[in-house]
Amino acid sequence: MIGNFLGKLYVQVLIGVVVGILLGIYTPEIGTELKPLGDAFIRLIKMVFAPIIFATVVLGIARMESMKELGHVGGKALIYFEVLSTLALALGLIVVNYFEPGVGMNIDPATLDTQSIATYTSAAASGNSTSFVDFLMKLIPASVADAFAKNEILPILVFSTFFGVALAQMGPQAKPVVDFLDSFSHGMFKIVGMIMRVAPLAACGAMAFTVGKYGLGSIVSLGKLMACMYITCFLFVVVVLGSICRICGFSLWKFLKYIREELFTVLGTSSSESVVPQLMNKLEKVGVSKPVVGLVIPSGLTFNPDGQCIYYTMAAIFIAQATNTPLTFTEELIVLGVLMLTSKGSAGVTGSGFITLAATLASMDKIPVAGIVLLLGVDRFMSEARSITNTIGNAVATMAIARWVGALDQEHMHKVLDGKQESLKTTTTTATQGTFDESAAQVKSV
Repeated sequence: MIGNFLGKLYVQVLIGVVVGILLGIYTPEIGTELKPLGDAFIRLIKMVFAPIIFATVVLGIARMESMKELGHVGGKALIYFEVLSTLALALGLIVVNYFEPGVGMNIDPATLDTQSIATYTSAAASGNSTSFVDFLMKLIPASVADAFAKNEILPILVFSTFFGVALAQMGPQAKPVVDFLDSFSHGMFKIVGMIMRVAPLAACGAMAFTVGKYGLGSIVSLGKLMACMYITCFLFVVVVLGSICRICGFSLWKFLKYIREELFTVLGTSSSESVVPQLMNKLEKVGVSKPVVGLVIPSGLTFNPDGQCIYYTMAAIFIAQATNTPLTFTEELIVLGVLMLTSKGSAGVTGSGFITLAATLASMDKIPVAGIVLLLGVDRFMSEARSITNTIGNAVATMAIARWVGALDQEHMHKVLDGKQESLKTTTTTATQGTFDESAAQVKSV
């Protein structure tokens, strides 16, 4: 029985996290040397991320009987993403103003070591444009091959959407290509299964490096900010996402239990990207139509980063408080407005939130960009809260949007979440697609 328990992947990942923390505390020199374990795991996941997203989105669109359905699903998804990410930004703004974690630090921005953040600000300037026109231009890949080579989510999504629509319009002629992509995607998921076996080692290495490099004492002065971040993420998941789950007719707790392996993997790797393929697979198996999963999950990485949105507003206002930078209510609303744009370009990997924050502060010319150096020691610790909230937010979003458009097999969902029926061994696209098609007329009237 103990062997079966220890054989579960999420248990192994949790053990890896604990071992990593202990190594970082008692042998920091060794802990810092284990960083490549976590880095290698993320690189392995990113290796298959682009082809999986491409194949899934193309298949999802190509198998839709009507292009009107694509518009309904995509439009509702964007509305949902904008509302939820704005709520996350606003919640972070409220909490950081209430608890004021940075007040009393009295830091002079001129004394901060701006050199240590030069790489971050330069990367932000080149990779995270705050211009809305530039953001739209980034949607169009200069070269499809270049977009795949760089794992750029937005251009890949745009190209995949065009290709999927083209195949859908071709009808029976596109069947050989669709069949090939279906087999190709299954092969990619097999590779992901192999990669996931090393997740416990990756979790151990990542945590050992964090604790060994910065030490537990390095986060004491910023403990209040970290506590605010974790509490806010918890409230967002329990109150906001929990309410959405209740409206959609299922239990948040049962759903979290169903995806617990993915959540523990995210906890160890601090990357919501690290579980995208297996999360998509699980959502299909719980009863969500494959086209909806293929559209919502990849789009959610870019347009629905709930955890990062909470972090952005809290970190920005914290820096203002720590450096005694006065902000009026209007200026704080401007911060929220700017972040509503810049947050949409963030990816699901560790460090992207830090770069996006630098880009946002630089664009406003109010809060000192040099202040982000204050977050260097604890950004990695808050990354877990961001990544887990992002993952839960996108998983719940997929369920909610599927329910909204009638593409959720609720009877099967309840059986799986209640443990009365095992999730399907293979995705029954035909069954869920039938539910999707039958509800098309209802969707049009929503």
